Parts: sequence; structure tokens; C-alpha cells
Amino acid sequence: MTMKTGKTSTETVYGVTSHTPATAETEGVVTFNRGHWTVENSCHYTLDWNWNEDRCTIRTGYVPLNINALRRFDIGAIMAKSRNTVAAIIQRLARNDRLVFDYLGMTENSRHRLRGRSNTAG
Repeated sequence: MTMKTGKTSTETVYGVTSHTPATAETEGVVTFNRGHWTVENSCHYTLDWNWNEDRCTIRTGYVPLNINALRRFDIGAIMAKSRNTVAAIIQRLARNDRLVFDYLGMTENSRHRLRGRSNTAG
């Protein structure tokens, strides 16, 4: 039932599977499919929200693969190093190259500061 109209609707969905009719129980296939798309949507959502990936016009050679790998690396580095959201960290670091290197502990100044505290800062 939709909240807007209060009407109930039915949707028929067709899919292709390698299971035989005897082993392809509806609930199991649907659960697997929803689980797959939950992971896919969360990864895609992070990339699209933070880097507007759907509107990216990079399409030549290996550049799209490389830029995607860098974006995924960024997400992994931020998630491993901070409890804050990816968007909050990107916004904080976006306009200051020095902060990026300090955040990653790649400058002499940041190494001295990090020795006295845990790596969960962010």
C-alpha cells in the first residue's frame, strides 16, 4: 500500500537464474537478489553522492577505471581512519591539500601529532 494514495498494487517481476525449478524457491532467490542490490546500492550511493559519479564525463581509455579506483581507495582510506561520514571528511579536506596529507599522516608534522594519540581521530 502506498502512503500517498492508500491504494494497494501488485507487481510481477521476472528473473533469470541458474537454479532448476525444483531448487529455485521464491523466497531464497528474492532474498539473495535483495541482498546483492543492498550492497550495490550502498557502494554506488557513496560514489554518486560524494563525487557525483553519474554525471562524470570521463570516458576515454583507462581514465574511467583509474578515477573509479582512486575514488574507491579514498572511501576505503576515510572509512578505515575515521568514524565520521565520508561526505563530512571530503568536505573538510576538499580545499586544502596540506590537510589531506596531514589526515593521511604523510607529513612530518602530522607524524609527530599522531604519536601521542590513537588512529581513530577524524
